[in-house]
Amino acid sequence: MPSRITNDQSLRDAIGQLSATQQRALAGKFVASVEHLSADPRISRAVQAATNQELNPQEIEAAYKEVKSFATQTYTACGRDADWAAQAEHFVAAAAAASLAPDEPDESKGAWRAAMQARMAKNCEMILNNEGGLANESERQYELAEAFIS
Repeated sequence: MPSRITNDQSLRDAIGQLSATQQRALAGKFVASVEHLSADPRISRAVQAATNQELNPQEIEAAYKEVKSFATQTYTACGRDADWAAQAEHFVAAAAAASLAPDEPDESKGAWRAAMQARMAKNCEMILNNEGGLANESERQYELAEAFIS
């Protein structure tokens, strides 16, 4: 039985034990948790691509390029003064792009980057709505990861 994921270090360790395909699927779950912050269909397609373990590399690359383009597009809107909705959408797009990014040799795994971007999106939502949730996004990600690994 895997150990409980209760902090970021244990989340990173758990992500490090996953294959690239598993990491992509878990990252897709992180993105799905904040997907409601963007109405753009490219986000939904990216989540579907990330969580579909049957896609071939060309399909994954096509989905990555599409959502990466959207993340780049939303980056310019991100700087608008106090437009928290636009900033949240950018972070959702960045999380989606991270979930589909090609494997990189460093320790900056796509699932970890997707988790961090999703947290930023959630922070923007909390500021936008002038409220905080009982369960924060970090805790939600720990639960998602535990359920995924089990």
